[in-house]
Amino acid sequence: MIFVRMPEDRVAVLIGQKGTVKRQIEKMGEVKIKINSKSADVSISFKGEGENFKAMAARDVIKAIALGFSSDTAMRLFDDDNYLAVLDIRDFAGKTSKHVRRVRARIIGVNGKTRRVIEELSGADMVIYENTVGIIGDVISMDAAKRGCEMILDGSEHAAVYKYLEGRRREMKFLEMSMN
Repeated sequence: MIFVRMPEDRVAVLIGQKGTVKRQIEKMGEVKIKINSKSADVSISFKGEGENFKAMAARDVIKAIALGFSSDTAMRLFDDDNYLAVLDIRDFAGKTSKHVRRVRARIIGVNGKTRRVIEELSGADMVIYENTVGIIGDVISMDAAKRGCEMILDGSEHAAVYKYLEGRRREMKFLEMSMN
Protein backbone atom coordinates (compact mmCIF):
# COMPACT_ATOMS: atom_id res chain seq x y z
CA MET A 1 0.00 0.00 0.00
CA ILE A 2 1.19 3.51 -0.84
CA PHE A 3 0.12 6.75 0.83
CA VAL A 4 0.03 10.18 -0.80
CA ARG A 5 -0.82 13.40 1.00
CA MET A 6 -2.95 15.73 -1.10
CA PRO A 7 -3.49 19.43 -0.55
CA GLU A 8 -7.13 19.79 0.46
CA ASP A 9 -7.89 22.03 -2.53
CA ARG A 10 -6.73 19.27 -4.96
CA VAL A 11 -8.92 16.43 -3.62
CA ALA A 12 -11.87 17.47 -5.80
CA VAL A 13 -9.66 17.25 -8.91
CA LEU A 14 -8.58 13.73 -7.91
CA ILE A 15 -12.16 12.63 -7.43
CA GLY A 16 -13.49 14.36 -10.54
CA GLN A 17 -17.08 15.01 -11.45
CA LYS A 18 -19.17 12.21 -9.92
CA GLY A 19 -15.98 10.24 -9.21
CA THR A 20 -14.96 9.84 -12.85
CA VAL A 21 -11.25 10.68 -12.43
CA LYS A 22 -10.84 8.40 -9.42
CA ARG A 23 -12.54 5.52 -11.22
CA GLN A 24 -10.43 6.07 -14.35
CA ILE A 25 -7.19 5.97 -12.31
CA GLU A 26 -8.38 2.81 -10.51
CA LYS A 27 -9.20 1.12 -13.81
CA MET A 28 -6.06 2.14 -15.70
CA GLY A 29 -3.75 1.51 -12.75
CA GLU A 30 -5.45 -1.65 -11.53
CA VAL A 31 -5.56 -0.18 -8.02
CA LYS A 32 -8.08 0.71 -5.32
CA ILE A 33 -7.98 4.31 -4.08
CA LYS A 34 -9.29 5.44 -0.70
CA ILE A 35 -9.46 9.14 0.12
CA ASN A 36 -9.75 10.44 3.68
CA SER A 37 -11.69 13.66 3.06
CA LYS A 38 -10.79 15.09 6.49
CA SER A 39 -7.01 14.71 6.30
CA ALA A 40 -6.72 14.66 2.46
CA ASP A 41 -4.64 11.47 2.73
CA VAL A 42 -4.90 9.04 -0.17
CA SER A 43 -4.11 5.34 0.11
CA ILE A 44 -3.45 3.23 -2.96
CA SER A 45 -3.71 -0.53 -2.72
CA PHE A 46 -2.73 -2.94 -5.47
CA LYS A 47 -5.27 -5.33 -6.94
CA GLY A 48 -2.69 -7.76 -8.28
CA GLU A 49 0.33 -9.33 -6.66
CA GLY A 50 3.15 -6.98 -5.77
CA GLU A 51 3.69 -3.62 -7.41
CA ASN A 52 3.47 -3.28 -11.16
CA PHE A 53 4.08 -0.52 -13.69
CA LYS A 54 0.41 0.43 -13.88
CA ALA A 55 0.10 0.78 -10.09
CA MET A 56 3.24 2.91 -9.92
CA ALA A 57 1.90 5.05 -12.76
CA ALA A 58 -1.35 5.48 -10.78
CA ARG A 59 0.72 6.73 -7.83
CA ASP A 60 2.49 9.22 -10.11
CA VAL A 61 -0.83 10.40 -11.59
CA ILE A 62 -2.12 11.10 -8.07
CA LYS A 63 1.13 12.90 -7.16
CA ALA A 64 0.86 14.98 -10.34
CA ILE A 65 -2.70 16.00 -9.49
CA ALA A 66 -1.54 16.88 -5.96
CA LEU A 67 1.19 19.08 -7.50
CA GLY A 68 -1.40 21.05 -9.49
CA PHE A 69 -1.57 19.32 -12.88
CA SER A 70 -4.95 18.86 -14.51
CA SER A 71 -6.25 15.31 -14.45
CA ASP A 72 -5.93 15.08 -18.25
CA THR A 73 -2.25 16.06 -18.19
CA ALA A 74 -1.56 13.77 -15.22
CA MET A 75 -3.19 10.80 -17.02
CA ARG A 76 -0.41 11.00 -19.62
CA LEU A 77 1.77 9.29 -17.00
CA PHE A 78 0.04 6.01 -17.87
CA ASP A 79 1.92 6.18 -21.21
CA ASP A 80 5.20 4.26 -21.11
CA ASP A 81 7.22 7.23 -22.33
CA ASN A 82 6.00 9.99 -19.98
CA TYR A 83 7.54 10.70 -16.61
CA LEU A 84 7.10 13.02 -13.64
CA ALA A 85 9.90 15.11 -12.15
CA VAL A 86 9.51 17.26 -9.04
CA LEU A 87 11.83 20.05 -7.94
CA ASP A 88 11.53 21.53 -4.45
CA ILE A 89 12.15 25.26 -4.65
CA ARG A 90 13.36 25.23 -1.01
CA ASP A 91 16.34 23.09 -2.06
CA PHE A 92 17.55 26.07 -4.09
CA ALA A 93 16.22 29.05 -2.13
CA GLY A 94 16.48 27.81 1.44
CA LYS A 95 13.68 27.73 3.96
CA THR A 96 13.05 31.48 4.23
CA SER A 97 9.62 32.24 2.77
CA LYS A 98 10.86 35.54 1.29
CA HIS A 99 13.57 33.73 -0.70
CA VAL A 100 11.15 30.98 -1.78
CA ARG A 101 8.67 33.60 -3.08
CA ARG A 102 11.44 35.41 -4.97
CA VAL A 103 12.76 32.24 -6.62
CA ARG A 104 9.23 30.99 -7.39
CA ALA A 105 8.53 34.34 -9.08
CA ARG A 106 11.68 33.92 -11.21
CA ILE A 107 10.55 30.51 -12.46
CA ILE A 108 7.04 31.78 -13.25
CA GLY A 109 8.19 35.03 -14.85
CA VAL A 110 6.17 38.12 -15.67
CA ASN A 111 2.62 37.01 -16.55
CA GLY A 112 3.86 33.40 -16.67
CA LYS A 113 6.30 34.05 -19.50
CA THR A 114 9.24 32.03 -18.17
CA ARG A 115 7.13 28.94 -17.45
CA ARG A 116 5.48 29.23 -20.86
CA VAL A 117 8.82 29.59 -22.70
CA ILE A 118 10.29 26.58 -20.89
CA GLU A 119 7.22 24.52 -21.84
CA GLU A 120 7.32 25.64 -25.49
CA LEU A 121 11.04 25.10 -25.99
CA SER A 122 11.25 21.78 -24.12
CA GLY A 123 7.92 20.23 -25.09
CA ALA A 124 7.22 19.30 -21.44
CA ASP A 125 4.30 20.43 -19.26
CA MET A 126 5.08 22.36 -16.09
CA VAL A 127 3.24 23.48 -13.00
CA ILE A 128 4.43 25.61 -10.09
CA TYR A 129 2.43 24.94 -6.94
CA GLU A 130 3.39 26.21 -3.50
CA ASN A 131 7.07 25.20 -3.05
CA THR A 132 7.36 22.77 -5.94
CA VAL A 133 7.89 22.69 -9.68
CA GLY A 134 6.32 19.68 -11.40
CA ILE A 135 7.34 18.57 -14.88
CA ILE A 136 5.68 15.95 -17.10
CA GLY A 137 7.19 14.85 -20.38
CA ASP A 138 9.13 12.20 -22.22
CA VAL A 139 12.71 11.58 -21.10
CA ILE A 140 14.27 14.15 -23.43
CA SER A 141 11.75 16.97 -23.00
CA MET A 142 11.52 16.43 -19.23
CA ASP A 143 15.31 16.52 -18.94
CA ALA A 144 15.51 19.77 -20.91
CA ALA A 145 12.75 21.42 -18.86
CA LYS A 146 14.22 20.18 -15.59
CA ARG A 147 17.68 21.50 -16.46
CA GLY A 148 16.21 24.85 -17.54
CA CYS A 149 14.31 25.13 -14.25
CA GLU A 150 17.40 24.19 -12.25
CA MET A 151 19.40 26.87 -14.07
CA ILE A 152 16.84 29.54 -13.15
CA LEU A 153 16.56 28.25 -9.58
CA ASP A 154 20.37 28.43 -9.33
CA GLY A 155 20.26 32.09 -10.42
CA SER A 156 21.11 31.95 -14.13
CA GLU A 157 19.87 34.77 -16.31
CA HIS A 158 16.67 34.06 -18.18
CA ALA A 159 18.29 34.79 -21.55
CA ALA A 160 20.98 32.15 -20.89
CA VAL A 161 18.31 29.58 -20.00
CA TYR A 162 16.31 30.38 -23.14
CA LYS A 163 19.45 30.03 -25.27
CA TYR A 164 20.23 26.66 -23.65
CA LEU A 165 16.66 25.44 -24.29
CA GLU A 166 16.74 26.63 -27.91
CA GLY A 167 19.90 24.57 -28.42
CA ARG A 168 18.29 21.53 -26.81
CA ARG A 169 15.23 22.03 -29.02
CA ARG A 170 17.40 21.89 -32.12
CA GLU A 171 19.00 18.68 -30.79
CA MET A 172 15.56 17.16 -30.15
CA LYS A 173 14.37 18.01 -33.67
CA PHE A 174 17.55 16.54 -35.16
CA LEU A 175 17.09 13.32 -33.15
CA GLU A 176 13.45 13.12 -34.20
CA MET A 177 14.36 13.55 -37.88
CA SER A 178 17.11 10.93 -37.71
CA MET A 179 14.73 8.40 -36.14
CA ASN A 180 12.25 8.71 -39.03
